[in-house]
Amino acid sequence: MPQSAYVRSRDRRSAARPYLAAVLVMALVAAVAVAAQALRGLAPDDSRAGASAETRSDTRADAPAARGGSARWVAAWTSMPQLTEPRNMPPPPFTRDDGVLHDATLRQTVRVTAPGDRFRFRFSNAFGGADLPLTRAAVALPAGGEAGVDGIVPGSSRPLTFSGQPSVNVPVGAQVVSDPVRLDVAPGANLTVTLYLADGQASTDITSHPGSRTTSYLLAGDHTDAPALPGATPTDHWYFLSGIEAQAPARTAAAAVLGDSLSDGRGSTTNGNDRWPDQLADRLRQRGGPPVAVVNQAAGGNRVLDDGLGPNALARLDRDVLATSGVRWLLVFEGVNDIGTAPATEAAQRAVGDELTAAYDQIVTRAHAQGIRVYGATLTPFGGNGSYDDPAGLREETRQRVNDWIRGSGRFDAVVDFDRAVRDPANPRALLPAADTGDHLHLNPEGYALLARAVPLRLFR
Repeated sequence: MPQSAYVRSRDRRSAARPYLAAVLVMALVAAVAVAAQALRGLAPDDSRAGASAETRSDTRADAPAARGGSARWVAAWTSMPQLTEPRNMPPPPFTRDDGVLHDATLRQTVRVTAPGDRFRFRFSNAFGGADLPLTRAAVALPAGGEAGVDGIVPGSSRPLTFSGQPSVNVPVGAQVVSDPVRLDVAPGANLTVTLYLADGQASTDITSHPGSRTTSYLLAGDHTDAPALPGATPTDHWYFLSGIEAQAPARTAAAAVLGDSLSDGRGSTTNGNDRWPDQLADRLRQRGGPPVAVVNQAAGGNRVLDDGLGPNALARLDRDVLATSGVRWLLVFEGVNDIGTAPATEAAQRAVGDELTAAYDQIVTRAHAQGIRVYGATLTPFGGNGSYDDPAGLREETRQRVNDWIRGSGRFDAVVDFDRAVRDPANPRALLPAADTGDHLHLNPEGYALLARAVPLRLFR
């Protein structure tokens, strides 16, 4: 072909390409529309199926957030998973040499602090020595709306499913999240979660949160939907349940508490939900404005630097805070156990004080990397405590030095002065007598109220 003819032919092909592309695009659009119509025809029709939005698990519950950005998943309740100590195991006959909770029902109540119309539930086998097979699970409203009761409101029980299935096997070291379920629950309300384990867990290494300050119930057989559990065995521990998330309004966020028994609520009222994080959640709810959930990731005996009751705070920060849904703020109130268990020598106390402040610096750095604001709480007094207070006052000197760093280092986004809130003005190294449980370390409900009131609500905007 002569070059001029080749050029003309190439030009004609080039000119035709936009028209061909337009034809192809229109054909593709038409094909997508046909496919979408076919998929709509295959999708289940809730009205035809007779499903009730109030009674079914809804695996499509992410859709509202995806469509309009009007909702997000936010942690509404948490409990720090721990390896269960022998004295905190399920009481006889629910613990045997070869495992726990064989053919048993476990009913537990918890209080949620975020609004939502859909909730999903996390179950942890973080410390289990064998897989955790959950045969059935359900959520309901507790009788009278109370914490620590074995009864539920008749007709309120909703089955939980897992990827559409009624049962699930939680591998060793893992957790599972249920499908979302529709619930009409206000923040501050209690929920009842009931589990049935047909085969139990084939290990005496199990995951729990011993410091529940809430009564749970155990009964042989499957009573998942029973309105009451007469003859059930009570125990003041939570097992396996580690978190609840709410699909909440988009402006909702969570404040996480990283702490020890002073946040876990030793000295608070069993079934009273009057730990200081509970009382802070109440204050935030009464304030109005965008909802703020308060999730308590504390455990009695926990330490910042070394493992104690549960992994140390540095080790569990990722799991308990950074990976918790919707956390915007972190309040760190931990370190007394590190000081109190370190030897009462100048060298040991100097070392633990330096290591604590370095650890706080690390916590701030890691949380800031995830966009989380970090507030530091000063350590409260323990003067007169038989285990932690030493005659020479070396541990008190460390507490004061650490508190000076918390107040003055500038590393925290804000400081909450719990020390000032509950110390005795006449004896600043000791707790205010009216706030003291009597062991000169832990607080009573009035003392926890003082802590809750010491937290400026303006920090959560």
